[in-house]
Amino acid sequence: MALEAQGIDKSFPGVRALDNVSFQLPKGEVVGLVGENGAGKSTLLKILSGAYSADAGSLAVHGAQATIRSPKDAARYGIGIVHQEQSLVGAITVAENIMLGIEGDALKSGVFRWKSLHARARAALDVLGVSLPTDVPTRNLSFVQRQLVEIAKATAVAMSGSDTPILILDEPTSVLEGQDLETLFALIDHIRSFGSVIFVAHRLDEVLRVSNRLVVMKDGKVVAQEDPAHTTEADLHRLMVGRSSSSEFYLTTRQRDVTDVPPTLEVSHLTRRGEYGDISFSVRPGEILGLVGVVGSGRESLSRALVGAEPFDSGTINIDGKPAKLSSTVAAVKAGIGYVPAERKVEGIINGAGVDENMLLGAPAQAANGLVMNKSKARQLVAQWIDQLTIRTPKQSTDIMNLSGGNQQKVVLGRWLLSDKLKVLVLDHPTRGLDVGAKEDVYQAIRDACDRGVTILLVADSLEEAIGLCNRLLVFRDGEITAAIDAPPTAKPRPIDLVGGMV
Repeated sequence: MALEAQGIDKSFPGVRALDNVSFQLPKGEVVGLVGENGAGKSTLLKILSGAYSADAGSLAVHGAQATIRSPKDAARYGIGIVHQEQSLVGAITVAENIMLGIEGDALKSGVFRWKSLHARARAALDVLGVSLPTDVPTRNLSFVQRQLVEIAKATAVAMSGSDTPILILDEPTSVLEGQDLETLFALIDHIRSFGSVIFVAHRLDEVLRVSNRLVVMKDGKVVAQEDPAHTTEADLHRLMVGRSSSSEFYLTTRQRDVTDVPPTLEVSHLTRRGEYGDISFSVRPGEILGLVGVVGSGRESLSRALVGAEPFDSGTINIDGKPAKLSSTVAAVKAGIGYVPAERKVEGIINGAGVDENMLLGAPAQAANGLVMNKSKARQLVAQWIDQLTIRTPKQSTDIMNLSGGNQQKVVLGRWLLSDKLKVLVLDHPTRGLDVGAKEDVYQAIRDACDRGVTILLVADSLEEAIGLCNRLLVFRDGEITAAIDAPPTAKPRPIDLVGGMV
């Protein structure tokens, strides 16, 4: 066995994160690790990579007992991890990023031996069969190229301790699609020839595709270990969530007919040079408008302009028929616009603050008497939305950084939904990194918001999600709208109907 975990326990104040967790990773195989947000996956990965120490249990690497109390210990045993959020330093080169912290004789007395550093970085890329220049800053690379550098870095770290590395890939596909996904899948297949992989993803079809065996976690326990050849997505959903997947996953029957009401949001000839040009559309109360396109098509930049996070050069934005000057995010909030960003850890949450504090950021007046916070009202309001969004947290005051990614995302969504002044909600990949159960909760919340008359703009995580949720779809390519497609409940378009306008 490349790795064996036996009886791993881990507790935090008020929470038992892992309860007698055991599993095996055979040499040359990929183990798919799946579970709901909060199931214990992240805690387990942090123990395997040395960020946490287990309270009880044992680990064996290549048949020998292993004591892992730090990332350096993990590297010594040949374990490397690619985290869900990219951690590269954009201003330094590919070579410097790959060898950061493991420079060895390429760094002496504070002076780099650049020839040696680049040679070692190229060797790490060669092991993976990846061809990338090592002398360019990583900020100049595409997202998938940066992801390949992350994997090369983890491989270099692991191979500094073992010729048969163990790589942990935590949500490596969360923002990839199309050919970029195929590139990553081919790389994972190649890694089997010299190492072993723990693969974590919320897209169940991907886990079934790349894994040799599956480990399913729920409530801190391993509840099943399955053979992908005899397991379906529906099986995994039932094991993870404890119930069967709804046949009405996107709640399409709740899609509202909004044809006879005036628009809440009107965008006219909006332009930002180099990003998008002459964009015009309108959205009505209770309507969901999807913005679809490949990365760099202009839809992300446009959505950020609508919430005051990025400037635009010309055009107008009207809310309820009146011009809106969205010079900042503060101005957007005052105009009744909420925003759930794609990068929740960077822009969506305040680490160190409680769930309650994070949730009340968008509308503090909802829990105040005049200028003074009413603590009782605040507790009741936060409790209502914790319950409504099924947020798993020990207490309202729990530091949000201690929640799983899916529960953090629900807090960010609740921040806007609790406001009675919300008119427009811009959702940028709102289900990125969420398990199927958490996605169902988010879809329910989106439909509930539509029932209140909230106007929603959606940059979805997949074409299927956009089609399933939206009333209409705008297709973007190179900063232009190439198609506007209706998506009524009884006549939804197919993904192929959209792809022609995207590429």
